[in-house]
Amino acid sequence: MSTDLFDPLLPARVPVRGSDALFPVHRIYCVGRNFAEHAREMGADVPAARGTPVFFLKPPDAVVTDGVVPFPPGTSELHHEVELVVAIGRDAPPGLLGRHEAQALVFGYGVGLDLTRRDLQAAAKAKGLPWDTGKAFDDSAPVSALVPATEVGDLAGRGLSLTVNRALRQSGRLADLIWDVPEILRELSALYALRAGDLVFMGTPAGVGPLRIGDTFVASLEGVAELHGRIAPARRVR
Repeated sequence: MSTDLFDPLLPARVPVRGSDALFPVHRIYCVGRNFAEHAREMGADVPAARGTPVFFLKPPDAVVTDGVVPFPPGTSELHHEVELVVAIGRDAPPGLLGRHEAQALVFGYGVGLDLTRRDLQAAAKAKGLPWDTGKAFDDSAPVSALVPATEVGDLAGRGLSLTVNRALRQSGRLADLIWDVPEILRELSALYALRAGDLVFMGTPAGVGPLRIGDTFVASLEGVAELHGRIAPARRVR
C-alpha cells in the first residue's frame, strides 16, 4: 500500500455568510485589464475591440480570510487591487460554455484584493518575462466571506471601492467591466476545466497604489460584502 511521505496540507477555506459551511478553494484565476481606466494607468492600450482577456493564477493557499496580511518578502512596492470575487460551485461541462451555463456555475460573490509586488512585476515585464513572482505569492489573495448568488441578484448596478487608512483609493462600477462574469467564465472554460471550489478575481478599477506596514483597509462590494484588514509586519524567517 502506498502512503504519503507527510501529511498533506488541507485546502484553504473561505467562510460563507450566514452559514457554518466553508468553501474549499481549488484554484484562483485572476483577470487582468478588465477595467479600461486601470489598463490605461498601467500603460496598456485599450482598443475599441475587446480582444481576449488576460488571465493569470495565484496559488490556492494565497487566500487570507481574517484580513491580516504580512508584508511580503522581496519587495518594496506592495500594491492593492480591489476586485469582485466569483466563487464557482459546480464543475463545468466539457467545451465552451453558453452564457446561461456559465452563470449557473456561480455559487456566490465576495470582495477581495489582488495584492501585487509591483516592482517585481514591472521588472519582469520590462524583460519580457513571466511575472508570477509579482502576483503569485503567499497571502496575496485576501477575500471576504462569500455571499450566495441567490442573495445578491444583478451585479451591474453595484460598485467596488477600497479605502486605505479611511481615505478612498479605488472606486468603480461593475457595469464598467470589459468582460462580465458569464463572459469570463466562458473564456476560462476554453482554457481550463473549471471546478467547484474555483475563485475568479475579476479585475480592478483605476487607482491602484501602495500599502505599507500598519495600513488598514476596507474593501467593499456595494450592498454585498466587506473585507476589513491590515498590513502586518513581515513574517520572521526561521
